[in-house]
Amino acid sequence: MDIAIVGLGRMGGNMARRLLQDGHRVVAHNRSREPIDELAGEGAVAAYELEDVVSQLQTPRAIWLMVPAGPPVDQQIAALVPLLDKGDIIIDGGNSRYTDTITRHDHLKEQGIHFLDAGTSGGVWGLQVGYCLMVGGPDEAVKVVEPAFKSLAPDGGYMHIGPSGSGHFVKMIHNGIEYGMMQAYAEGFEILEKSRYDIDLRAVSDLWMHGSVVRSWLLELAERAFAEDPHLDSIKGYVNDSGEGRWTVFESIDLDVAAPTIYMALAMRFLSRQEDTFGNKVLAALRNQFGGHAVVKDTGSS
Repeated sequence: MDIAIVGLGRMGGNMARRLLQDGHRVVAHNRSREPIDELAGEGAVAAYELEDVVSQLQTPRAIWLMVPAGPPVDQQIAALVPLLDKGDIIIDGGNSRYTDTITRHDHLKEQGIHFLDAGTSGGVWGLQVGYCLMVGGPDEAVKVVEPAFKSLAPDGGYMHIGPSGSGHFVKMIHNGIEYGMMQAYAEGFEILEKSRYDIDLRAVSDLWMHGSVVRSWLLELAERAFAEDPHLDSIKGYVNDSGEGRWTVFESIDLDVAAPTIYMALAMRFLSRQEDTFGNKVLAALRNQFGGHAVVKDTGSS
């Protein structure tokens, strides 16, 4: 199918590549020229202006936004709408708050434009192993974009969750759970690192991947991090949060659901900006491994 990717960063660029590899015609657009040129060299159609994006797509047009949540999404929508026709489709693949998604959907529906939310997980590894896609929005628009969803996801990795906002809602909870899982690994490895024993943390990570009930992809990434830097000396334990952990906590409060693990995992990220601990180094390293998130280098290390 014809599809445009707007925003060719860590995930957007590789999503475009995965679509190209499966035979789709991809129109590539970005604020800066270099990523467009790079993808054009790999078979994408270059679009240096939004007008080029729209003019080079067959109708109904499908335009996938991979831009930061918040104002950048609204800015892209505002710039695109005057160029689009009724029946065209905008997909938001970023980590937008689901209530914002519903508002955008309702506004665009009045103008005859479809709006889909595609919660996307997979980080920098998605090109190789595929992306888990949690999609919300009207059936008729989902069916148009479904060939792309199926190409981006591994087998079983795509689901049309329900109406507008549901995809971003499920992705929000996914990330809240991720916070808790990462925090548990961080605390466990800090206890191991501070114990009386000289424990090879990389080897333990690998050990736990064989038959253990705590095996997971995050644990595989922990092994990679320890292989690169056995005591994580080169990074600081400074951990950002993308917003979805906060939103999950807010939602749990609104629904009267106790979620103490996620509450505390979020609080520990706040604390990481004040205290540099080994556990926080593990968190920072894991975020870098799966999402390519920047780490703060420890310039005092040798």
